Amino acid sequence: MSNVYDKAHELARTLRESDEFSNLKDLHEKVENDDVAKRMLDNFRQLQLELQQKQMQGQQPTEEEITQAQKQFEMVQQHETISKLMEEEQRMSTVIGDVNKIITEPLEELYGKPEEQ
Repeated sequence: MSNVYDKAHELARTLRESDEFSNLKDLHEKVENDDVAKRMLDNFRQLQLELQQKQMQGQQPTEEEITQAQKQFEMVQQHETISKLMEEEQRMSTVIGDVNKIITEPLEELYGKPEEQ
């Protein structure tokens, strides 16, 4: 079984050395070092989190909250570094999703895909 963990650690190292991770790290550092960008992104993510928590509790966001979230999203999208960071986060998310699909294939072969059950 330790071989599985060795491979997982190897995958983590490979991910850390990837262009996607390197780009993400550089952009993250740029945002962290820019007070305005950091504050904008923190505010946007806090609002996102609040809306998600509300939805998880079965509550629908108000029209005002949705409008506020859309305005904040448009604002952060206009900031070049934040926009690039969000694009790179999406790329990394896709990579991790793809890797997850690959490593769960043996379980899907054994149990079937969730949608097939």
